[in-house]
Amino acid sequence: MQSTMMDTPLTLDFFFRRAESLFPHKELITATATGIERSNYGQWADRTRRLGGALNDLGIKESGRVGTFAWNTARHLELYFAVPCSNRVLHTLNIRLFADQIVYIANHAEDEVIFVDRSLMALLWPLVDQLETVRHFVVMDDGDGEIPDDPRVIDYEELIAAAPAVDFEVRDEKQAASMCYTSGTTGNPKGVVYSHRSTYMHTITTMTTDGLGVCESDVILPVVPMFHVNSWGLQHAAVAAGATLVNPGPKLQAQPIAELMESERVTIAAGVPTIWMGVLEELDGRDVSSLRAIPCGGSAVPKSLSEGYREKIGLPILQAWGMTETSPLAAIAHVKSAEADLDEEAKSEIRSSVGTIVPTVEFRICEPDSIEELPWDGESSGELQVRGSFITGEYYKRPDASDSFTEDGWLRTGDVATCDERGYIRLVDRTKDLIKSGGEWVSSVEVENEIMSHPKVAEAAVIAVASEKWMERPMACVVLKDGESLTHDELIEYLTPRMAKWWLPSATQVIDEVPKTSTGKFSKRTLRDAFADLVVE
Repeated sequence: MQSTMMDTPLTLDFFFRRAESLFPHKELITATATGIERSNYGQWADRTRRLGGALNDLGIKESGRVGTFAWNTARHLELYFAVPCSNRVLHTLNIRLFADQIVYIANHAEDEVIFVDRSLMALLWPLVDQLETVRHFVVMDDGDGEIPDDPRVIDYEELIAAAPAVDFEVRDEKQAASMCYTSGTTGNPKGVVYSHRSTYMHTITTMTTDGLGVCESDVILPVVPMFHVNSWGLQHAAVAAGATLVNPGPKLQAQPIAELMESERVTIAAGVPTIWMGVLEELDGRDVSSLRAIPCGGSAVPKSLSEGYREKIGLPILQAWGMTETSPLAAIAHVKSAEADLDEEAKSEIRSSVGTIVPTVEFRICEPDSIEELPWDGESSGELQVRGSFITGEYYKRPDASDSFTEDGWLRTGDVATCDERGYIRLVDRTKDLIKSGGEWVSSVEVENEIMSHPKVAEAAVIAVASEKWMERPMACVVLKDGESLTHDELIEYLTPRMAKWWLPSATQVIDEVPKTSTGKFSKRTLRDAFADLVVE
C-alpha cells in the first residue's frame, strides 16, 4: 500500500522563498573592516536573485562549480543560496589550507569561477596561473587589500547591479548543492558533495530541540567560518527559521567576538574550542545574558573550559560532534531530562561527552576494521560508525578512499569511542592518535583534558614518542598561561590521582603554542614530526 502524501522535492529554494516572503524585515548583520553593515532578508533575497542572473551572465553551466574564498558576510550568504538554487554547486574553499592544497581542490572540483573577498585576494592571486578551470575572479570589496588589474577580475557589486533577478526552481532533490573538502592532514584533501535533500534534512535536524533548536527569535553568531563544512548548518537554519544572523567577517579575535555577542544580544554563538578559550577572558563585565547556547565542536572541549563558562556566565558550553562527512552535526551533548536532577559535577561529566546522536542519524561502535558491534557499557571502546540521510556514502572522484566505508555501507569515522547504557557517546581518541604503551592503550584526549584542568595550563596536546622499554609513551606538549612556570614533576603530581599510572606522561615539553590544522583542530602530526627523534625510557 502506498501513502497519500505529496512527493515534493526537499530543496534549498524552499528555504529561500520562506525567508523572502515571511521574514523580509529580519536583520542580517556583518562586521567589516570599516564598521557594521546592516541589511535584511528582503534586500538579501533581491540581491541573491540577481546573483543567480549574474551566474547566467558569466556562462556558468548547470552543475558548474562556483568557488568561494571568503569570510562570514552577507555577500557570502547570497552565494550560499544563489548558487545551489540556480542549479549550480557551491564549493567553499578553505582559506587556511596550504597553497598546494587550495590549487589541488580547486582543480579537482573543476571550479569555473571563484568569488573572493578583497582582503583575501593577496592569498589567492599568486595561485591564479595554477588554477586550470577558473575563468573569472569576482572580487567582493570588504574594504581592504589590492585588486589586480586583470581582465579576469570582476567587481561583485557591478556584476549583480547589471544582472536581472531570476526565479529559482530546483526539481531534483538529489542533485548536488554544495561541496567541501576535508582538511587533508594526511594526503590530498577528500571532497564531499552535499545534495539539496541532505542539506534540507540537516537543516531540519539543526532546528529540532534535540539539535540546536534554531528558531525565528534567535540571534545567531556563527564564529565557525563559512568555508568550514556548511558553517555547521547555521546559515541554512537561520534562513529557514527567519532568525537574525550576525556575520563576524574577518574579525575572529576574542575581543570583537565578545563585543558582537554583547551588542547584538546574540542567543547562539558557535565556534571551535580555541575561539572560546580566548573569548572567556573577554566576558568580564559584559552583559551576555541573551545567550542560550554556545555550540562548540571541531575538537574535544576541555571540561575546564565548559565549566569556566558555567561559572562566569551561568551557561556551560554545548559540545557537539561531527565532521565534513556528516554535514556536520551528528551528536550533541544535551543533558537528558532523566539526568536533570544530577549535581553539577555529574552533569559536567555528561557535557564532556559528545552527547547523544541527533535524530535522523544512526550510530554503532564496532571492533576496529569490523562490523561487530560492542556493548553500550561505557567501557568497551571501538570505532564510531554512522549512517543517515546527510552522511556521505563516498568521496568525490576518490575510489582509492573506499576503505573509509564498511562492507555494509556505514561511514568509518576514524574516531574511537565508548557509549554508556544511556546512549551518551564519549570520544576516546582518533584512531591515529591513540598511544599503545606496553600493550595498553592510552587516550591522548582524556590525558589532555586533565592537563588542561591545571590552573597554570592554557592548552595541551599529548602525543606518542618512542620508548626504549614500552615502544611508545605519552608526552605532554603544554602551553602555559602568561607568567606561569610548570615542571614535569609538578604536572605528574597533579595528574597522579586523576588517571591510571601508565597514562602519566613520561615527558613534558613547554611550547609556545599548539599547532592547529586549517579547521582549528590540534595538529598532532606536526608535533609528532617535531619530536620524532625523541626517545624516553
